[in-house]
Amino acid sequence: MAIFEGAGVALITPFKTDGSVDYDKLEKVIDFQIENGTDSIIICGTTGEASTMSHDEQLEVVKACVDHVNKRIPVIAGAGSNCTKEAIYLAEKSAQIGVDGLLVVTPYYNKATQGGLVKYYTEIAKSSDTPVIMYNVPGRTGCNIAPATAAKLVKEVDTIVGIKEASGNISQVANIMNLTQGDIDLYSGNDDQIVPIMSLGGKGVISVLSNVVPADTHEIVASFLRGDVKKSRELQIKYIDLINALFCEVNPIPVKRAMAELGYCSGAVRGPLTEMEPQNAEKMITIMKEMNIL
Repeated sequence: MAIFEGAGVALITPFKTDGSVDYDKLEKVIDFQIENGTDSIIICGTTGEASTMSHDEQLEVVKACVDHVNKRIPVIAGAGSNCTKEAIYLAEKSAQIGVDGLLVVTPYYNKATQGGLVKYYTEIAKSSDTPVIMYNVPGRTGCNIAPATAAKLVKEVDTIVGIKEASGNISQVANIMNLTQGDIDLYSGNDDQIVPIMSLGGKGVISVLSNVVPADTHEIVASFLRGDVKKSRELQIKYIDLINALFCEVNPIPVKRAMAELGYCSGAVRGPLTEMEPQNAEKMITIMKEMNIL
């Protein structure tokens, strides 16, 4: 059984203007998501700026999320690293906190061979009984999980149950589904590919867009699952301009600005990220106003 089916939000971490975590705002964005139908919270992933946090701070944010969600929907914690030992530590501690799943990104900077990825994911998965979703985002990590590697891991390691596919390569996704005979929980990691990936057997999306429009992001997946592909496709296409705006600069710079415009955070990001360029912000805000989001 999948950890979740539908739209999971890759949640921002609200910061105060001094750069510290704003836990009051964190609770508000969590409630906003749950009240609007989001199917899962993914905390401390790329969008949550986990790479700028110490391990202790990251685990504090994970615990705050688990406590506030209080089992209303599943919580999945980011737990990857470019050091296997550190990834295992984050996985073990997150499991002890009580998360429902772990989102484990491929090693970055030092990367890994395909054999190294098998070892990396196997060791992390065996450190707890918590289900693991592999996270493939080669554009950010420089490391790609080959379809044969994904299939091997899902078949051989019981707690590895799925993959967040953000390679943008639909042919690769099709090969993953072929090699696993569809026996993998596949999630789109790109908001502009939700419908295409669901057409290949995907279970949903782990979404940046959902921060801003959770109800409609949920509905893109829900419509598809109940057989209303036309509505799902129409919603997917409706939000393409906004999706493009949310990724016109490196994530999560634009989505942090969008959520600030909605009053859910200060918009502050941690270095080396910087505030959104004024011309890009203006364009995104115009799109949000035209869509009656603002």
